Amino acid sequence: MINLHESCHAIMISPTQTGVLVIGGGAAGLAVAIRLAKHARVTILSKYDSSGSTTNRAQGGIAAVTESNDSFASHVADTVQAGAGLCDHTIVQQVVESAPRAINRLIELGMKFDSVGNQLHLTREGGHSHRRVLHVADATGQAIASTLYEAASRLENITFVTKRIAIDLIIRPSANHTQRVLGVYAFNEDTGRVESFRGDHVVLATGGASKVYLYTSNPDGSTGDGIAMAWRAGCRIANMEFNQFHPTCLYHPEARSFLISEALRGEGGRLVLSDGSPFMHRFDERTDLAPRDIVARAIDFEMKRLGEDCVYLDVSDLPRQRIESHFPTILKRLLEVGIDIRTEPIPVVPAAHYTCGGVMVDQHGRTDVEGLYAVGETAYTGLHGANRLASNSLLECLVFGDAVADHILSVASPVDAAGYSIPEWDESQVTDSDEDVVLNHNWMELRRFMWNYVGIVRTNKRLQRAANRIELLRREVQEYYSNYRVNADLLELRNLIDVADLIVRSAQWRQESRGLHYTLDYPDQWTNPQPSVINPPLRARTQSILEELAS
Repeated sequence: MINLHESCHAIMISPTQTGVLVIGGGAAGLAVAIRLAKHARVTILSKYDSSGSTTNRAQGGIAAVTESNDSFASHVADTVQAGAGLCDHTIVQQVVESAPRAINRLIELGMKFDSVGNQLHLTREGGHSHRRVLHVADATGQAIASTLYEAASRLENITFVTKRIAIDLIIRPSANHTQRVLGVYAFNEDTGRVESFRGDHVVLATGGASKVYLYTSNPDGSTGDGIAMAWRAGCRIANMEFNQFHPTCLYHPEARSFLISEALRGEGGRLVLSDGSPFMHRFDERTDLAPRDIVARAIDFEMKRLGEDCVYLDVSDLPRQRIESHFPTILKRLLEVGIDIRTEPIPVVPAAHYTCGGVMVDQHGRTDVEGLYAVGETAYTGLHGANRLASNSLLECLVFGDAVADHILSVASPVDAAGYSIPEWDESQVTDSDEDVVLNHNWMELRRFMWNYVGIVRTNKRLQRAANRIELLRREVQEYYSNYRVNADLLELRNLIDVADLIVRSAQWRQESRGLHYTLDYPDQWTNPQPSVINPPLRARTQSILEELAS
């Protein structure tokens, strides 16, 4: 067997065998597992339980056409307009038309959306032409994560394995001149050992990579693990330059990474400056309900123009009862830090929120590696284009979760992989590190220069500065990785460096301003835009190996 994995560190523990290995325990991974559980054994491998996922932090809701005065065509049009000319229309149609079925399936699992009488209560968010966002107050993600987790926990065929950080996919050349996934190596945070998990099929559902930026609404685990692993394994990555910055995260020293839902603006909240004057009318006719890229750039512009640390979101004109009933989580959290949103404005700033690009997949969630799938924020499906429409992300998790599961069930188990053993990792040449300060320093340096140079507004000079720093950090971390035993910080930093490289390379390739990618050097748009696609070096190396085998 040819081992395409280059770095060997850990003593091998007997591999855990499963039918389907799902890496990630948020909405996307749980949706796949639940759909598969009647027909296959599923192992869900994750850093945390569902409470630690990005899903759990989603406040606004999930978009779907559920009323007669709305239409699929309208939802499609809103999605495509927000995507700024880079959406895949076929995929948009697939997701939008599958939305009601996904919602009904969720309700059958026990999900209880907010309603008024017998009708679902719908909110409106930026970029939507109708009220079509189903929600559970302002904690929809938490409710969805809880519903899916409880449903999965009741199924005998699903096994949860937490406190594991996936390191790298285990792959081998396949008979049809492609690559086949066999499983994954994962770091056990409790024991400090590396374990192997083998699966007939592997699903990447590890979320996005917003932790690459200094300020983010995401949990600490959003380090782009699935994207980086897939790229190192030979998968193409697309549209990584499109990083969505949520316009309104709380600006307060005691509330790091707390998101202020867009639904507040949907209900009538206004963005204002420190003197109380509104400003969004100067940037877009939709004012406070413009798509997120426009609102985030407007806030960034006003902060820089005035030299202010933040702007404000004012909802004090809304009825107190509406605030208390629709936004209890936000109200409670801000009261804890001394802000009563019923009477005073909320200080807000943009923060990295969503990775619109990712691992390239088809309509079934298949990647370039045989047996390997990607779903949710890890994947690039073509739904979001150059900017994600609000509340389409949870919808994508559910719809593509079903699509991935259905495809896995439609194909036979890979008999050609059964006879291959997983190679051991040898840690005889590495030692325990006494230089962890290097990791801490590099963590902060990476996230700070990505925020300063590859943030909401970019230039060629800023991107090149970031590229130079990334190359230096890559060398330092690779040397560290080659000489010392792995730990959680090292593994996540290694992934973030790969993600940062992919973001910068994609941004340098796109010499135009479109959607979430805005550069002062190229303010105009191309006539015929295309997704950015990064081909990993491993694809070329593997192809040469396969050609040697064939000869």
